[in-house]
Amino acid sequence: MSTGRLSLLFHTVRHLRVEQVAYRVYYRLGRRLVPRRALATLPGIATRPWLRSWQAPLVAPRSHFGNGAFVFLGEPGEIRLPTDWNVPSKSKLWLYNLHYLDDLNAVDADARAEEQDWLIERWVADNPPLAGNGWEPYPISLRLINLIKWCARQSHSPEQWLLASMARQTQALAVQEERHILANHLFANGKALTFAGAFFAGDHGARWLRSGLDILDREIDEQFLADGGHFELSPMYHATLLWDLCDLLNLAQICGLPELAQRAPAWRGVIEHGLVWLEAMCHPDGDISFFNDAAHGVAPHPDDIRAYAVALGCRPAAALAGGLAWSHLTATGYIVVQMAAGARALLDVAEVGPSYQPGHAHADTLSFELSLFGQRVLVNSGTSRYGEDDERHRQRSTAAHNTVEIDGESSSEVWSGFRVARRARPTVPVVRRDDSGLGPRLLVRCAHDGYRRLPGAPVHQREWVFEPGRLRVTDRLSGTYRKAVGRFHLHPDIRVTSDRELLLGGGHKVRWNVAGGQARVVPASWHPQFGASAPTSCIEVLFGGSEVTVDFIWE
Repeated sequence: MSTGRLSLLFHTVRHLRVEQVAYRVYYRLGRRLVPRRALATLPGIATRPWLRSWQAPLVAPRSHFGNGAFVFLGEPGEIRLPTDWNVPSKSKLWLYNLHYLDDLNAVDADARAEEQDWLIERWVADNPPLAGNGWEPYPISLRLINLIKWCARQSHSPEQWLLASMARQTQALAVQEERHILANHLFANGKALTFAGAFFAGDHGARWLRSGLDILDREIDEQFLADGGHFELSPMYHATLLWDLCDLLNLAQICGLPELAQRAPAWRGVIEHGLVWLEAMCHPDGDISFFNDAAHGVAPHPDDIRAYAVALGCRPAAALAGGLAWSHLTATGYIVVQMAAGARALLDVAEVGPSYQPGHAHADTLSFELSLFGQRVLVNSGTSRYGEDDERHRQRSTAAHNTVEIDGESSSEVWSGFRVARRARPTVPVVRRDDSGLGPRLLVRCAHDGYRRLPGAPVHQREWVFEPGRLRVTDRLSGTYRKAVGRFHLHPDIRVTSDRELLLGGGHKVRWNVAGGQARVVPASWHPQFGASAPTSCIEVLFGGSEVTVDFIWE
């Protein structure tokens, strides 16, 4: 193993928790024990009576189009043979989506009863216990919840063969909780075990319920921070887990179990707080911003989450008012600047997090996104794929974000698809507002040390100054370096003219000027969904010295 790879590995592993290391060892050394426990006898499979049937919005996009034809991540596929559930020509993420059985609770699912019956029967018949991708703990977690929701919507009781399969899946999950991964994976395990424990009666149901609630009691407090945001610092994952919490609150209201009822008020409070964070991290177009792993179409839309929460009795607080207002989401590390109606900037002054599981982190420290006149103007590049290939690495790199790259390196050492070695650490940001005869003015200043590992130990400081109709971004570098490039990625709908104007929809124009560097407009790409790529442009600014200023001016 090379010295460079050893360094990456060391600076990644040193942040792990003892629990993660211990469970990695256990799952390697206990390979025979896990199957034995997963296949243990489960006598007397029966379900609990609920107060009423499951009712929740069906908002997931349709993925099964009949006759075994599926579309995930923009890519079609089909099930003809049992081996197609694990076909090697498809990516791991595509196969995971296949095994989730999300279509059971997708848009118009109830109007496609025969398709859903076929899907469930085929999955059970083609996927014997512990064989293939579908029996890994994360797919089990999502599939179990989909099956339980589907069963709880039906007017008849599930057949015994299905109950036996669902109980076996639950037992397989219970003996391989993802404590070696933690974060949103363990949360998903806890949610699934809680649903299964509320669904199944008897000693095994009670045991699964205790296990699920023990996980949730720990992980909700751990994962949702003081400002309401999820600790993986991704608006997409925040939205996903917020929907999960709504599901849990819904379950507490309909299943009649006192263990859930006593937790419902706390869950409601987390949802209400989380809705405020989600609202803050959305653009004026109503959808999420792209920080860390984020894309549209994976999590439910913020409007659907809000409607679901309100239907469950949640009452979120009001969002930022119009005019030049700002909010520092201190715990997660974002600053939201509301300049006027339809004009919002989102600034990333966050640490890489969580420290022990930054698998969804990007090297995007001091990046930002900007909307004007209700339209996205400056955007981070988004996420179109997982895995460990070069494109995944590029999308996580500093160069794919609206910030400064030094000597061709990323500010944090992202590597191997879901790992981070040495990380950028931002300073405490300075935020100052003053009012003059020309109107209000807001200054935000922050720096990070992510490049101090390089020869010359450079430090990047960025200053944003917001004034009516103007944003000035000034980047200062200390230390020595060979080359520094600032990038401003444009949304695909923005046209660039030869006289340094950006043309927006509705006839709006934004002028831009550069001082202290050489600017050029280069081709780039934006990735709004998994499996999607849209051509766009990027303003690249090559530093001429230690300071570059870029102005954006609009009327």
